[in-house]
Amino acid sequence: MKHRFHDNAIEIRGASKNFGDRVIFTGLDLRLRRGEFVALLGASGSGKTTLLRMLLGLDCIDAGAGDVATPRSAVFQEPRLVPSQRVWRNVLMGVPASRQSKDRAMAALDEVGLNGHANAWPGTLSGGEAQRVALARALILEPALLVLDEPFAALDALTRLRMQDLVRRLHAKHQPGVLLVTHDVDEAVRLADRVLVLRDARLTLDLPVGDARDPARPPGVQLRARLYAELGVTHPSQPDEQPAGAVRIPEHESI
Repeated sequence: MKHRFHDNAIEIRGASKNFGDRVIFTGLDLRLRRGEFVALLGASGSGKTTLLRMLLGLDCIDAGAGDVATPRSAVFQEPRLVPSQRVWRNVLMGVPASRQSKDRAMAALDEVGLNGHANAWPGTLSGGEAQRVALARALILEPALLVLDEPFAALDALTRLRMQDLVRRLHAKHQPGVLLVTHDVDEAVRLADRVLVLRDARLTLDLPVGDARDPARPPGVQLRARLYAELGVTHPSQPDEQPAGAVRIPEHESI
């Protein structure tokens, strides 16, 4: 796929990908505008990881066409910090040498509430703090596309909610196009403008969130019920009593 800067962070048309005789996805169309926040749901094995690899330039499609804006960055489930480098140096990894400075790293850390940890070693950070460093490292590039690959999955429920709020605030400030891959329906609805479902080698749903964020109100109940049904999961009978992340899509063999 081509990688360039334009108004759309992602524009994929008729993309197909196979591994031998196995069809990962076929005829896939996806458009994500800069400034838009989109969540992608799907069971493990549905092709989400393969799609992300192609968006990040680590793999290619077999057929179709696609444009992905640059620069782009990613935050994964593991923060992937370099333990031998102090926090502020980790933030600058990926920044061109001519643009690296501690002041710039400090500004990025201040955005995620960690300017007091600039000289710390990664091994001394909590899981939530380490993910905030990873987020600062991704946003310092001012990406046109930010890919979030289950970045909150390993965090406890309270830290996860705080990280979700932080991501939402920073998205509003920086306005990258965001593609969040998650197994958590409530997380997807809480954060995204649109929610997609990847199933049976294609995108089977593409729904706006609109006024459905509140899980206790009818639009929220209805949207969640439709997403769970599409994913083959029974919708919780009392969604307002479910803690965020309590109901997740069943795990299968990963792709």
